[in-house]
Amino acid sequence: MSHKIIFVVFHNFQLLDLSGPIAAFEMANRIIPKTYEQTLVSQYGGAIESSSGITVLTTPFISLQQEEAIDTVVIVGGEGVISAAAKSEVKAFIVRLEKVARRVASICSGAYLLAAAGLLKGRHVTTHWGRSIDFKKRYPEVNLDADRIYVKDDHIWTSAGISAGIDLTLALITEDLGEKIARQVAHQLVVYYQRPGGQSQYSELLEMAVGNGQFSDLFNYIRNNLDKSLMVEDLAHYMSMSPRNFSRCFTSEVGITPAKAVERIRVEAAILALKGDHSSVQVIARQCGFLNIERMRRAFIRLKGIPPSMIKHNFH
Repeated sequence: MSHKIIFVVFHNFQLLDLSGPIAAFEMANRIIPKTYEQTLVSQYGGAIESSSGITVLTTPFISLQQEEAIDTVVIVGGEGVISAAAKSEVKAFIVRLEKVARRVASICSGAYLLAAAGLLKGRHVTTHWGRSIDFKKRYPEVNLDADRIYVKDDHIWTSAGISAGIDLTLALITEDLGEKIARQVAHQLVVYYQRPGGQSQYSELLEMAVGNGQFSDLFNYIRNNLDKSLMVEDLAHYMSMSPRNFSRCFTSEVGITPAKAVERIRVEAAILALKGDHSSVQVIARQCGFLNIERMRRAFIRLKGIPPSMIKHNFH
C-alpha cells in the first residue's frame, strides 16, 4: 500500500524543513519500494522560492480538490510562515486536508499554519525554540512545550526546529513500517533514530529567548548562584519586586514560571558539567542546586527524557 504524502509550501519557506523529511521518506522507499508517494503543493502552484533562494516545483491547491487518498499532510515552516498564515485560502485548504488525511504534521514554525487554521486549540504541540514566546502570545489556547523534539497529539504531529523534521519523519515511518525499518533509514541518513534530550540542549532556550528583556540580569544571577535556594521570594527580592508581581511579570515575558526556569537552568548547567567535568554525579548535583541525586535524576527525566548517568557515560 502506497502512502500519499502532501507537503504544503509557501514563498520563503525553509528548505531543510522540506528536504529533510523528503530524504527520510526516500530512504524508506529504497528499503520497501513504492511505500511513499510525495507531492509538493502551494496555493497557486509553479516554482516556489525558499529562503535560501532555491526553488521547488509545486502543484496548485485546486488540483487536490477531489483528493480522497491522502495519508499524511506535512506543513513546512520558514520565514514566510506568518504571511502564509494570514491568508484565508491557505487556512481553508489546510482545514480541508485535515478532514481527509489520516494524519497531519508540521515542521518547525509550520505549527503557525496549523494554529492559524484552528487545528491546535487545546492540543499539546512544539515548534522552534526561538519562536516559543511569540507563538504563545499569538496562540495562548495551544499547549506549547518548547523543549520537545516532536509531539504527537492524536492524529496531529508537530516538530521542533528545522532538522527535527527528520526526527518526526522517522517517528512517522516507525508508525507505518515498524522500528526496524525506521532504524535502517536513520542509519542511512547517519542520524539518531531517537535523539537524546530536548531542544534546549541545542538552543540554550532560556538564554536566547529572553535576550535583553528586563530579566536578563536575573538569568545571569541565577547561573552564578545555582548552589543557592533560588526560591521565588529570593528572585523577587533580587529584582526589587513583590513575589506575586514578579511571578506574573516573569511568566508573561519568559513563557514559563520562575521555578521551571530555575530547574531548566540547573539541568543545563548539570549537562555541561557532566560532559566536561570528572566530578561525581553527587558533587555536580550539589553544585547545580539539586538537594540530592534523585532530585536531579527526576528533573533530567522530566525535561530531557534521559537520566544524568547516561550523559556522563556517553562523554567519559
